[in-house]
Amino acid sequence: MKKEDLPQDPGALDHFTREVCYVKNEEGKYETALSRGWNVKKEALDSAWDEVNDRIEEARVAVANGEKSPVYYFMELRLMDMTVLSGYTGFFPFFIKRHMKPSVFSGLSDSKLAKYARAFDITLEELKNFKG
Repeated sequence: MKKEDLPQDPGALDHFTREVCYVKNEEGKYETALSRGWNVKKEALDSAWDEVNDRIEEARVAVANGEKSPVYYFMELRLMDMTVLSGYTGFFPFFIKRHMKPSVFSGLSDSKLAKYARAFDITLEELKNFKG
């Protein structure tokens, strides 16, 4: 791609970062140049974020309907999976899966809930009182 053809379409990360691309200069030699983004990439990122937001909303509804505990919602909200959450809390994934059941969650001690709250960067009260 020639330097003058490098896309400069504003994207989702436009105000945060630029992308380094290799382009050909006037002499036909490769050099680096900064791009603000391009529409194809923006559309792909927007689609991915739509999917993430759908998963978060599904998790919120599951908590509101009493199907899952707040652990499930905040794990989705913070873009974690059980392996990552296990690393932050020290709980085995098996126990995290159990803690996602509202009946088990309601019996957890404050010290266990505090580990989740720290991992999710929320207060203990926010975790305990989240209703979806």
